[in-house]
Amino acid sequence: MNSLAEPKSWEKVFWPVAAATLLLAVWHYSVRWTATSIFPSPLQVEKGIVELFHKHVLWQDIVSSLRRVVIGFGAATVVGVPLGLSLGWYPAANQVVNPVMQILRPISPIAWIPVAIIFFGVGEYAAIFLIFLGAFFPIVVACVNGVSNVPSVYRRAGRNFGLAPSQLLAKVVFPAALPQIIVGLRLALGIAWLVVVAAEMVAVDSGLGYLVIDSRNSGKRYDLVVAAMLIIGVIGLALDLGIRRLETIKSIRWGFGNGS
Repeated sequence: MNSLAEPKSWEKVFWPVAAATLLLAVWHYSVRWTATSIFPSPLQVEKGIVELFHKHVLWQDIVSSLRRVVIGFGAATVVGVPLGLSLGWYPAANQVVNPVMQILRPISPIAWIPVAIIFFGVGEYAAIFLIFLGAFFPIVVACVNGVSNVPSVYRRAGRNFGLAPSQLLAKVVFPAALPQIIVGLRLALGIAWLVVVAAEMVAVDSGLGYLVIDSRNSGKRYDLVVAAMLIIGVIGLALDLGIRRLETIKSIRWGFGNGS
């Protein structure tokens, strides 16, 4: 029997639901046993979510956060993918740029908040700039590595068919590197969603991050704080599942080496 066999369809639903139920049970009884009056129970958080919907502010905050992520992540993709492909295609250029990239890449986007406020002030553009920075470097690195890891036999085959360098990059190298690029985009999207929440706590007055800090400061409504945190997590999961769907496209799956 293969211990690594694909889980059955019912298991894909049952076990996540069972894990979530167990977590809720531990949460509920932990609050009861400790008799805390600060940290909310699952029922209190549920009421908090209903309250947020009734106030008609939750959808506005969700839309504001998603809009910033779309703009920042989209800009990082538009700039980062061509730059990463170019650096991977021209190793000499990569050797020049790589030291600067490696210096800037480990700097947390949160550390850029004071700089972003100096450049753009407290507002929308500062948050988008931070999201752009958070997503830009993982995208560039993934593209560079994707192009660099394309087997040389692919390039030689393309040249034997008389492809020009631009055609070789577009028709051979880019498709072969695409799976690794998508992994980089997935990682970058997760970082962008993390950064938008942090940026909204200090740079803007709307969005889910602002909802968390505002609920904390306005009467210490920890039920609303945890409610907002759960909503952030659910949306993050949905974004990850959405971009993972790209990996199932037949024209891309071959690059993952699954033999299909």
